[in-house]
Amino acid sequence: MKRELIKPIKRLSLREEIYQTLKQGIITLEFPPDQRLNDKELAEKFSVSRTPVREALKRLEDEGLVESIPGSITKVSSLNPEEAKHAFTVVAVLHALATKLAVPHLTEEDFKALARHNAELESAVEQNNIIGAIEADQAFHRVFLEVAANPEIVLALERSESKIYRLEVAKFSSEQGFKSVNEHQKIIEVCQSQETIQAAGLVEKNWLSLGELLV
Repeated sequence: MKRELIKPIKRLSLREEIYQTLKQGIITLEFPPDQRLNDKELAEKFSVSRTPVREALKRLEDEGLVESIPGSITKVSSLNPEEAKHAFTVVAVLHALATKLAVPHLTEEDFKALARHNAELESAVEQNNIIGAIEADQAFHRVFLEVAANPEIVLALERSESKIYRLEVAKFSSEQGFKSVNEHQKIIEVCQSQETIQAAGLVEKNWLSLGELLV
């Protein structure tokens, strides 16, 4: 466990802060698969009681990122390509739906944001910056989620996307990255033409093709 990952927390929402910190560490493999997570040690590092740590771990367990083993052992879940394969199908459909809802309402500022995030993705891939590339990809698709303004889609995505991003970090390749850049550019062009159904189809294909490369 890397010491610099965890710092004492002074905000009011301890459970949420701890949850987000641990989740980020798991997704980026700072906490590698099968690493044990001791709630007492984590509480000491966060400078909090064990209660909010246990609550955060339980939430992560519900999302499939952490698992508890008889004997009071809690550890980071192993990478499961088969589970991720199913997750990609769900994520692809949900992002396609968000795109379908968003396209009629995209503004010039939204198109600038899409182009900017895609440029950031390309730059990160060229520099082999895995985390930067994944974050830029997330930001690109988040534009559609924000414009769609459907919180149920976001909630439904939370559980599945975490499994996908862990696999992306573990198996990232420049081939995958540059392919996404080209697909994103086509998505932008179709959205600008207000071709809603085609845009949704391209977004779904974008996610499914990523799944085929990773799983």
